[in-house]
Amino acid sequence: MNLLFRPLVIALLCLLCLTGWSLPTWAQSDPADLSPQAVQEISDLRQKAFTASQTGQFNEAETYWSQLIDYLPDEAALWSNRGNVRVSQNKLAEALDDYNQAVALAPEQPDPYLNRGAALEGLGRWEDAIDDYSQVLALNPEDAAAYNNRGNAQAGLGHWEDALADYQTAADLDPKFAFARVNAALAQYQLGHADEAIRQFRSLTRRYPSFADARAALTAALWSEGMSGEAESNWVAVMGLDRRYKDLDWVSTVRRWPPAMVAALEKFLHL
Repeated sequence: MNLLFRPLVIALLCLLCLTGWSLPTWAQSDPADLSPQAVQEISDLRQKAFTASQTGQFNEAETYWSQLIDYLPDEAALWSNRGNVRVSQNKLAEALDDYNQAVALAPEQPDPYLNRGAALEGLGRWEDAIDDYSQVLALNPEDAAAYNNRGNAQAGLGHWEDALADYQTAADLDPKFAFARVNAALAQYQLGHADEAIRQFRSLTRRYPSFADARAALTAALWSEGMSGEAESNWVAVMGLDRRYKDLDWVSTVRRWPPAMVAALEKFLHL
């Protein structure tokens, strides 16, 4: 049986590490004509590949997945897994090739479309990413990750109403999906609904005190609304959790906050 990594948000696009790697299965078997020695080598390589992927040793993981593909070139999960670790190394073009192969081998499986969509986002191909996420939802209409990621791609196009609708659907499908909830609040802020965004940011920070993204957004929104004391208190917590939020370029281009939220944070940081 082949296992498939399915990060809800691939490392390049997420980086905030609230969710781990999960291991869904595709019911496929090793070819019967392999020798017992080869079967054992495949088993060992799989374990090494998973361990390296889960511990962030992406270059080693890529080598292991490549060796597995040499043994089992028709196994779509292996191509998709190698694509994931290539994305984690910012090898987006190579990852896209892997996902294309995975989709060709298993067009009925949603995960390669989800992962390919994330790689397409990394390349700024928003409409192609939306097509892939929509294909995931055609296969599984209750896939919260696909709704959240499609919201990200809609945001990339500046379609904030559509993005908000997708984020809210993702949060409704999975109430514990913190990223979908903070993304919905960020979209609310971009659309001019500051009070509602602040309410949601506060709710998230109460439920997830170590969620730096929500605290940083709350800081910026509160400062813009004149609540400087509460803003500064939250910022102290942010700096103890994740200092990347001092980097406006990272916030804008990697985390991809909406323009209005980036502008609010810029005002706070400059003061």
